[in-house]
Amino acid sequence: MEFDRELDVTGLNCPLPILRAKKALAEMPSGQILKIRATDPGSLRDFQAFSRQTGNMFLRHEQEGDVFEYWIQRK
Repeated sequence: MEFDRELDVTGLNCPLPILRAKKALAEMPSGQILKIRATDPGSLRDFQAFSRQTGNMFLRHEQEGDVFEYWIQRK
């Protein structure tokens, strides 16, 4: 899936991945897609809840080993 910006938060635990994603999304124009790479095992639940609460669209997630990848579209 194509994206406009990538954020690597591997090695960070909650709440840092969410806080960094929130900052990155705030700097992006509406409609752009942020790809996030994380290793926090609870990050799927966290990013889904974050998207619901902020109105951003949680598009997709994948897991490769211990690395989770998320695509979130800025509202």
